[in-house]
Amino acid sequence: MLTGQHFIAGAWHTGAGTFENAPVTGAPSRFHQGSAELVDQAAQAAEAAFGSYANTSRSERAAFLRAIADEIEARGSAITEIGAAETGLPAARLEGERGRTTGQLRLFADHIEKGDYLDRRHDAALPERQPLPRPDLRVIQRPVGPVAVFGASNFPLAFSVAGGDTAAALAAGCPVVVKGHEAHPGTCEIVAQAIAAAITACHVHPGVFALVQGGSHAVGQALVTHLLIRAVGFTGSLRGGRALFDLCMSRPNPIPFFGELGSVNPVFALPEALQTRGEAIAKGWVASLTLGAGQFCTNPGLLVGLAGSDLDRFTDEAKTALGAVSAQTMLGDHIADAYRLGRDNLADLPGVERLLASTENGRNTAPDLLTTSGAAWLADKKMAEEVFGPLGLIVQAADADQMVEIARSLEGQLTCTLQADAGDLGQAAELMPILERKAGRLLANGFPTGVEVADAMVHGGPYPASTNFGATSVGTLSIRRFLRPVCFQDIPESLLPHDVRYAR
Repeated sequence: MLTGQHFIAGAWHTGAGTFENAPVTGAPSRFHQGSAELVDQAAQAAEAAFGSYANTSRSERAAFLRAIADEIEARGSAITEIGAAETGLPAARLEGERGRTTGQLRLFADHIEKGDYLDRRHDAALPERQPLPRPDLRVIQRPVGPVAVFGASNFPLAFSVAGGDTAAALAAGCPVVVKGHEAHPGTCEIVAQAIAAAITACHVHPGVFALVQGGSHAVGQALVTHLLIRAVGFTGSLRGGRALFDLCMSRPNPIPFFGELGSVNPVFALPEALQTRGEAIAKGWVASLTLGAGQFCTNPGLLVGLAGSDLDRFTDEAKTALGAVSAQTMLGDHIADAYRLGRDNLADLPGVERLLASTENGRNTAPDLLTTSGAAWLADKKMAEEVFGPLGLIVQAADADQMVEIARSLEGQLTCTLQADAGDLGQAAELMPILERKAGRLLANGFPTGVEVADAMVHGGPYPASTNFGATSVGTLSIRRFLRPVCFQDIPESLLPHDVRYAR
């Protein structure tokens, strides 16, 4: 049952005020609003837990992660019910996302048990070395301290309370303070209940996890500026993420802000592929573009092709396919409003033609399709801004050189995709070194929605796709965000952390 409360230091707490969620179905529920005082309590509890939790064994932390996954699965039907009501997402999508959430918790459990992530190195002492002896040096990755995590609007499970950021931080040995998202506070609370049960079952320090619900921007500001917080994981808008990043940098002790902020994820449809597979590419692009009402950070909102009859046929096919897509429910009124504002601003730019205008009703919206020339796109950087939702923009490049120019003009992206056949490989080879500098993940003959949770995945990219180009928010490599190397010089073995004693 929902309490509407915050979870801090092993107990449920009320707040000074309340706010209501806005479910798609059913009556609204009331939740206690977060505050700077509650954030302080959560951060103090996390710091109190850090000493013991950071020094738990890898097997103990792995057992804790698996217990969280088990407790989430035990609440599966309740999570699906409240998640569907709050977000409008279909049950099948939520069940799949729940599986991804528990899967990545177990993946991290397996990952830390192997120990490779510790990157242990040992340079043995050379006391007889001339002209100077070398000391004994051992290095290992150690947890950074309490981590703040912001729940995402578009993934109420996989990027939220027990999502990838939380899983990575807990695996690293860092306590976590989560700010719940106002769009689905009930879902946040049920998942927090699962983590609370795992804390009890595994006898973990109760300060290792806290959920502070939102309700105002002050909660997020208090969280990223609290001096006990040592790193932040965030998935959300460029505007909100940049504001929080600036706060992290202005602290007396600046901390890393790992913000995943989205992108337009350009698809370059090269000539032979467009000629031979144009219809199939159009259908695949539309399916990816409209998946989940376009509410994915990897939504391929931009397609670039050479102007001509092949691109015209592609455009007609895409328009027909998009026109057959029914209106879908967006995750919140504010997201639907922001989509329409972004769409209208883009459609009103000089040189943009509207090919398909969506119908809309409250939180429900159908896709939009726009087109422009390569010259117009290059002349106006506003065309490169993300519109979060089911909007596609087709850019008609005048020639291969202009396509390269478009690639060079891109800002940081999460993904870039090449649709290329054998005859396109020369042009693809010219684009590859450019696109490699633009994105964290490059694809060939596929579409970027669907981010595999795996060791080799990178979900990040140069700014503004993310605030740290050297990090990923998906996959086991994401644990590195919440670790730092510590070198131990001539430290007696009995004083070393257990995992570094055998670093040979």
